[in-house]
Amino acid sequence: MKPVKVGLLGLGTVGTGVIRIVEGHQEDLSSQVGSPIVIEKVAVRSMDKVRNIAIDSSKLTDNPLDVIRDPEIDVIVEVMGGIDGTKEYILEALERGKHIVTANKDLMALHGSEILAKAQEKQCDVFYEASVAGGIPIIRTLIEGFSSDRIMKIMGIVNGTTNFILTKMSQEGASYEDVLKEAQELGYAESDPTSDVEGLDAARKMAILGTLGFRTNVELSDVSVSGISSVSKEDILYAKQLGYEMKLLGIADRQDEQFSISVQPTMVKKSHPIASVNGVFNAVYVYGEAVGETMFYGAGAGEMPTATSVVADLVAVVKNLKLGVNGLKAIVPYKVKKLKSDEEISYKNFLLLHVEDKAGVLARITQVFAEYDVSLESVVQSPNEHTDAEIMIVTHDASQANMNKVLQHFESLDVIRRIKSVYRVEG
Repeated sequence: MKPVKVGLLGLGTVGTGVIRIVEGHQEDLSSQVGSPIVIEKVAVRSMDKVRNIAIDSSKLTDNPLDVIRDPEIDVIVEVMGGIDGTKEYILEALERGKHIVTANKDLMALHGSEILAKAQEKQCDVFYEASVAGGIPIIRTLIEGFSSDRIMKIMGIVNGTTNFILTKMSQEGASYEDVLKEAQELGYAESDPTSDVEGLDAARKMAILGTLGFRTNVELSDVSVSGISSVSKEDILYAKQLGYEMKLLGIADRQDEQFSISVQPTMVKKSHPIASVNGVFNAVYVYGEAVGETMFYGAGAGEMPTATSVVADLVAVVKNLKLGVNGLKAIVPYKVKKLKSDEEISYKNFLLLHVEDKAGVLARITQVFAEYDVSLESVVQSPNEHTDAEIMIVTHDASQANMNKVLQHFESLDVIRRIKSVYRVEG
């Protein structure tokens, strides 16, 4: 049996995991695809780096083009990351008729439509399961498992770093700054954590999920993004008192043919299954028009979970290669993009207000809500350690436009000292 030869771009954490699985599971893989799978050549940044995996040095190169232009290689596995340069490597590989497996969420979120169009032109496969939620097979599920259904909502914890931080803040009452420092020491957060904590990483993943779920071209600029750096331990304490957990959620919501996508700190009812997803784990909740509620849970990062998704894609490519059907599964968005306006985006809201502690204040505040057609689900007032009072409010579903008007009005209301917090509420 002639082996299928694979070129690997990148030998970091995930690349190492890919080699471990391909070499360690060779018998299982060969039985599935009908021939051996061989890692033929590997592009690395440094030829001299000491590695924690044994690999023949003759297979290593510090020039990715040596891998891409090797006529013996059938499939390119890209786990080097980055956008500039990487995109050009992928496009050249497709031009040469090579199939692509990538774990690169940034690349697919920003340039996925161009890459998939080139793949369709050249009848090549491009699979990218590992780009979202690590070991959870959510992309294949959206493409194949929901192919007969209409997805109405996707709600996900798709960033393990922020989920770790919010979980520790909730369980231990710790401050954001202290837990972020711990996350950096444990290696869960980068020295510059901006991409994670400000929601950019999650936004890229939600752009990918939204594109697949709604069959339209969702761009990163279509995602409204807010991070967790302003979430205080007091916010989480108040959320718990009202029966909620704080999570950084990506939410893609569709009604008819219009949709909205956001990433934001969200108070989730404790009875909702996604509220109990803790630590660095990820979860994606999908609501289908026919199937109803489903949820997918697992490790969102790490060497072996992510590498498992990469190798599963590799197996799918090789199976298609044997059947001669490569390039036929590319999901190219075909629906016209219709984003909801602020008037059409509607959800519950939590507000924490610091107000003057005197008679009539609550009546003035509720009058503002009524003026902009926002009804209230619950109102809790309590004194705080200062001379002010605190009011916690949960609204019923209200349009984003009307809520913005309420908040603008509050800014000029003399009895409100401070709008301390505003969060979306789900579940």
